[in-house]
Amino acid sequence: MDQASRHPWLVRAEKLGRAIENAFLIALLAGLGVLAFAQIVLRNVFSIGLPWADGLIRLAVLWLAVIGAIAASRDGRHIAINLAERALPARIGRPVNAVVELFTAVVAAWLAWYSWSFVRDSRAFEDVLLGTWPAWIFQLILPIGFALVSYRYALRCVSRIRAGRE
Repeated sequence: MDQASRHPWLVRAEKLGRAIENAFLIALLAGLGVLAFAQIVLRNVFSIGLPWADGLIRLAVLWLAVIGAIAASRDGRHIAINLAERALPARIGRPVNAVVELFTAVVAAWLAWYSWSFVRDSRAFEDVLLGTWPAWIFQLILPIGFALVSYRYALRCVSRIRAGRE
């Protein structure tokens, strides 16, 4: 569906979502770089370090990976071997790609469900990170991220099916 045929509020919402994703990615990457650099300098020059920095760096990498996957799913830029689009005629390739996108949506939804179970268990067991912070707060990115990827690929599948009918 092109932007001209969409409602203006949907176009604005999509632009806002894209801006928020990009801002998170930039902030996380910049913060990760600064914190990692500071930790290296503190350890190698002053023989000290921030005790919480290594854990925070690991969490930042996790968040970067998930938010990066969300951003990649918005434009269909995940790593893919798309033989159907290259080798098959368009009338056959479109339905095959729709099935692939449906499969991706289902797998991402499955991952969202099980990562939600993981977060729920982490909360029930009162796991902590970075000293005394509840771990489930940091882990929430997993079910949210996988759910957003699933949602986007489900929309792509429906959009591809609708485009095939026209």
